Amino acid sequence: MARKYILDTNLYIDAIRNPLKEQALERFLERNAPMTYMSAVVMLELRAGAVTDAQAKVLQAESLACSRRRNRVVGPSAIAFKDCGRILATLFRQDGVRYKDRPRSLVNDILIAITCRENGFTLLTADEDFKMIRPHLRGFAHAPPWPADANPRRAIRAARLKPI
Repeated sequence: MARKYILDTNLYIDAIRNPLKEQALERFLERNAPMTYMSAVVMLELRAGAVTDAQAKVLQAESLACSRRRNRVVGPSAIAFKDCGRILATLFRQDGVRYKDRPRSLVNDILIAITCRENGFTLLTADEDFKMIRPHLRGFAHAPPWPADANPRRAIRAARLKPI
């Protein structure tokens, strides 16, 4: 069974800012679009970051609408919010940083991680915060972009079809 993926917000932002990273994202999606989903939390972060009408229009046309049309948007469950609170309380006991003093992005990252775990997705990310979250969330899988083993059947088939 092929892995299913969610891409973290930072990968989309990197692709917008850097043509080489945009190409890497496009290559990944060419091979793995059927196994790639959009997190509702990532959607929130991307839309919040699109502060001009032009940015919002491009984002809507290229990423958000496509995911919605294909029914590939997943969001955190009610239980995810409870688990997020548990993880934040555990982190407070470990480091003394209160919820109100934590960056909002950490809460979003925890919700993304829980959504991935609940749905059996691997999160692709360049964000180091997930290393802090991982010990508190059994069953959560994350990997750096772009895994070499993504869709190995297609890679093998493509290698066979290449002319010598």
